[in-house]
Amino acid sequence: MAICDFVPGILCKFPAISDQYIRDARKLIDDGFKGLVREYGHVIDAVTAPLQWFLNYLERLFTNSPWIVVLMIMLAIVYLGSRSLRITIGTAVGMLLIGMSGLWGDTMVTLAIVTVATLIAIVIGLPIGILMARSDRIQGAINPILDVMQTMPSFVYLIPVVVIFGIGKVPGLIAVVIYAVPPMIRLTNLGIRLVDKEVLEAADAFGSSPAQKLWNVQMPLALPTIMAGINQTIMMSLAMVVVASMVGVGGLGRNTLQAINNQFFTFGFLNGFALVAIAIIFDRTSQAFGKRLQKHSEVVHG
Repeated sequence: MAICDFVPGILCKFPAISDQYIRDARKLIDDGFKGLVREYGHVIDAVTAPLQWFLNYLERLFTNSPWIVVLMIMLAIVYLGSRSLRITIGTAVGMLLIGMSGLWGDTMVTLAIVTVATLIAIVIGLPIGILMARSDRIQGAINPILDVMQTMPSFVYLIPVVVIFGIGKVPGLIAVVIYAVPPMIRLTNLGIRLVDKEVLEAADAFGSSPAQKLWNVQMPLALPTIMAGINQTIMMSLAMVVVASMVGVGGLGRNTLQAINNQFFTFGFLNGFALVAIAIIFDRTSQAFGKRLQKHSEVVHG
């Protein structure tokens, strides 16, 4: 016998809003979004045009340049960032394997998308993190938003982006930025807040203004933590590239999606290997650079 046979129905069936009210509310919200897009579509296009131009320019630069030039520049950046021959040699091996697999062009497209997304996330996340560090009230207001952004499934980001911006590279790029920017904001805020109070008191004693204290004291000391935020932003951008391929982003993400849809095991494995290789290169380089910054801070201020 079921328990509900002996208790009032209201205790077994949760009191829910009428289906008609839910349908009306959904129609009202959806029509409002569509009307907003129709009314301000030209403004949206004008705002996203620079992103489209920058992304297309970077893609053409990466894909049309001789592969040996791109590889040499990449190895130079990795070595200057990590100062490690082991990481540099590993980068060379990984990129050569990607090229021999026939995925060099798609990898360059993915690198362009991740580069643009990371730069935008830094431009957005750095000032917001600084504001949060300077005001507990702003931190209290923004933290719940970041909590929602970091717990929401990645596929959900595509819904408002597609409704507002449509299908294409820029909507996919915007979805990647939204998904990847929270670590940049959080770790910028954390890094500035973790600066030793005694150092700040010394800066005040020397008559530093708030701006001088921020840029000459707090930011240099918080730089290793901020670099960790950039590292996480890059990792999340790479993770979101596959999901964003559903709305028109090309590169390795699109290939991975096609492999899933068509059950191409080998093709999917190769594209997954390329994504993992890029992620490891970025991760090792940024981590090594962050450790160097940390040691430098300890020597200067220790």
